[in-house]
Amino acid sequence: MKKLIFATNNQHKVDEIRAALKSEHGVISLKEAGININIPEPHDTLEDNAKEKSFTIYRLTGNDCFSEDTGLEVVALNGEPGVKSARYAGDECSFEKNVEKLLDKMTGVVNREAQFRTVISLFLDGKEYQFEGICKGQVTPEKRGSDGFGYDPVFIPDGGVCTFAEMNIQEKNKFSHRRKALDKMIAFLQPITQP
Repeated sequence: MKKLIFATNNQHKVDEIRAALKSEHGVISLKEAGININIPEPHDTLEDNAKEKSFTIYRLTGNDCFSEDTGLEVVALNGEPGVKSARYAGDECSFEKNVEKLLDKMTGVVNREAQFRTVISLFLDGKEYQFEGICKGQVTPEKRGSDGFGYDPVFIPDGGVCTFAEMNIQEKNKFSHRRKALDKMIAFLQPITQP
């Protein structure tokens, strides 16, 4: 199978995807493809932002590619931070500032149900396909763990006892929203890529 360009500048996401993928599916990052651009995420839905990123790279290179957009959706906050998860505390904010804002808004909140939702947009031979993965869980009252990225230190998946930041990549991939969406993409690609 020819290489798929993963339209992201986030090395954590590249590492997670590679840990989950079977060896016959080759993934290269934007950096490895020699592409140095930041793709905007101007839309109100994960679906549209994912498509924006994959279509931008497809239009630029003509190569098969995929992208993803992920949001943490908290029940008590009416789905916040959602599509704004990466910029929750402002356009130039850090993971830490985003987590601080979330914990601040959740102070005293009893219902801590939340879900991570990932949408993958795949451009293959000029046509787009989308795949969704959801991981339900709870927001913790404080940060726990030092691995992972984003909201991982404050999210425990249903069926787990540790936050994502207390797990290694293999442990996280047993629950991961990104892994679930990726598995759907792999299942879709399998009959196409088999000889």
